[in-house]
Amino acid sequence: MSKEMFLKYGCNPNQKPSRIYMNDGDLPIEVLNGNPGYINLLDAFNGWQLVKELKASTGLCAATSFKHVSPAGAAVGLPLSDTLNKIYFTDDLGELSPMACAYARARGADRMSSYGDFIALSDTCDAATARMIHREVSDGIIAPSYTSEALEILKSKRKGTYCVIKIDPNYVPEQLETKQVYGINFEQGRNELLIDNTMLENVITDNKNIPDDKKRDLVIALITLKYTQSNSVCYVKDGQAIGIGAGQQSRIHCTRLAGNKADIWWLRQSPQVLALEFVDSIRRADRDNAIDIYISEDCMDVLADGVWETIFKVKPAVFTKEEQRAWLDQNDGVCLGSDAFFPFGDNVERAKKSGVSFIAQPGGSIRDDNVIETCNKYDIAMAFTGIRLFHH
Repeated sequence: MSKEMFLKYGCNPNQKPSRIYMNDGDLPIEVLNGNPGYINLLDAFNGWQLVKELKASTGLCAATSFKHVSPAGAAVGLPLSDTLNKIYFTDDLGELSPMACAYARARGADRMSSYGDFIALSDTCDAATARMIHREVSDGIIAPSYTSEALEILKSKRKGTYCVIKIDPNYVPEQLETKQVYGINFEQGRNELLIDNTMLENVITDNKNIPDDKKRDLVIALITLKYTQSNSVCYVKDGQAIGIGAGQQSRIHCTRLAGNKADIWWLRQSPQVLALEFVDSIRRADRDNAIDIYISEDCMDVLADGVWETIFKVKPAVFTKEEQRAWLDQNDGVCLGSDAFFPFGDNVERAKKSGVSFIAQPGGSIRDDNVIETCNKYDIAMAFTGIRLFHH
C-alpha cells in the first residue's frame, strides 16, 4: 500500500492531473489487477460502505452494483428462487454461494443500469461469484479478500485489464470529510448514522404490523439510499432492491422512476416474458435490451417483421397493457424507503401501484396528515424515522 495513487485523468479526459491520496498513513486499498479510474474509485468506495453497512445491520453477506456514484442494485445473500435464477440468467451456473446469490440479485434487479458496473462485496469473493462476474460487462470490483481461484478468474477478464481492488476491512476513516468546489473548501462530519430496526419503531399509521423480514427490507432500502444521489427512493423485496430512483429534483419523480424499475423487475417474472425464446447467437446485453423493449410501449421495435427474427426463435405475442396490469396487481409486500419526507399523498398512490405495503421515511412534511391518510386508505404500514438521508 502507498500514500497516493496517480490516475490517468479525473471525471473526464481533459481533467488532469488526477490522483487519490491520504493526508496521513497509507491508502487502505491494494490494486490486485488493472488500473481503476477516478469514477471507478468513487463507485468502489461508496459501494464498499454500502455493503459493509448492510452486512453489519442484517448479518448477511451483501453486494451492490454501482454506476455513476449511485447503486443500480443492492442485495443480501439469500437463496434464489427458480424464477429469479432464470430471469437473472444464472440457472446454468449450478449451486450458488450466498455471496454469488447476493451479486446475482444486485446485478439482476436492473440489468440495463448495471451494464458496465463497479461491484462491491462485503465478504470474500469466491469462485462462484467470480465466474458469474466474468461473463458480465463490468468495470471492476472491490472486496476485502479473494480466493486464489476467484482472483485468477477475475484477472483473466477483459483481456487481463479488469480492475480488482482489495480493501482493508478494518480501515476507519477520519470523522471529518472535506471536498473542494470552485476553489472553496467544504467540511462536514461523516454520516456515521447507524441504520437498524430501531429506526422503524415510530409506526404512525393504523396498520402498525411490520414483520421482521419487512423490517430487514426497509433497513436495506434506507442503507441503499444513504449512498444514492439525492433525491432518492428505493423499493425492496425479499432482501434486494428492485427499483432505485436516484438524483431527481422532484420526490414524485423519484417514486415514479423507482416504481417503474420495480414494475419491470416484476414483469420479467411473468409467464409471457419467461416464455420468450431467444436465438442462440444473441448477446447478453442485446437480450436484456430486447426484454426491456418488449414490455415497453415501444414493443413493436422488437416485434416488427424483419426484426423479431434476429432476436427470437418464435415471434412473441404482444404483452398487452391489460395483461401487464393484471400481472402487476399480483405483486405485494414490497417495502419502500425515501431519503426525505413525502410532501404529498401522491407518492403513496404511485407506490401502491407497484405493490408497496410498507414505507419508511423521515416524516416532517406540513402534509404528513395527507400522507398518513393515504397509507391508511390502502392499509399500508408506515414508519417515521425522523432521519434525512441526503447524499451528494
